[in-house]
Amino acid sequence: MKIEVWSDFVCPFCYIGKRRLEIALEQFPFKDQVEVEFKSFELDPNAEAYSGKSIHEVLAGKYRMSIEEAKNANENVGNQAASTGLSYDFDNMKPTNTFDAHRLTKYAKTVGKEKELTEKLLQAYFTEGKLISDSQVLVEIGKSVGLGEAEQQKVLADATSFANDVRIDEALASQIGVTGVPFFVINQKYSVSGAQPTETFKRVLEQVWQEEHPAPKFQDLSGTDAQGVVCTDEGCEVPKK
Repeated sequence: MKIEVWSDFVCPFCYIGKRRLEIALEQFPFKDQVEVEFKSFELDPNAEAYSGKSIHEVLAGKYRMSIEEAKNANENVGNQAASTGLSYDFDNMKPTNTFDAHRLTKYAKTVGKEKELTEKLLQAYFTEGKLISDSQVLVEIGKSVGLGEAEQQKVLADATSFANDVRIDEALASQIGVTGVPFFVINQKYSVSGAQPTETFKRVLEQVWQEEHPAPKFQDLSGTDAQGVVCTDEGCEVPKK
């Protein structure tokens, strides 16, 4: 089973959805036969590197609400994150552009470190208050999962490096109708939209597995004679002479 996950590093529900899926997978009997691949999606491709505004201010301006209303909304999201074991520090988050983070993740994929870097980038933004558009910050995060410093600097210094890989993911998202993230595609046949509850992910995994691996249907070749007698909990059938 293959699960493709479209997400962005500054999307609070993407981290929550990722963790809920992981919890569901831990309880899935066939988890060793499931491959998870992350796809790039930018919530705001035109976002500034960092304006200095808090996430509360950005949210208030975007949705025309007061700062207090924005803080309350963020608190509600933080509570959902906490229910999955995540800790969000909204006061120190640095809203930013994520294109370079996505490019670096595409490089990480070529050396088998995509999952590790994805987790670290989400943690860096939501929990540690790091500016994940800053090249040096990205390099340090990459080093923490085993990426080479020189290789990362080379990727980040060239704005075209792995840019096409990011754009391909985004184009595919557009083709299949993805308008919000997280968005999960299973075996290129089934989809799940949003940070669904863990129980929903468990049900989806089981349902897809059963549909993709149906129980064999047997054709009864016993015939109509009375020689093949059987016993049940109600007794044994006695063949007629």
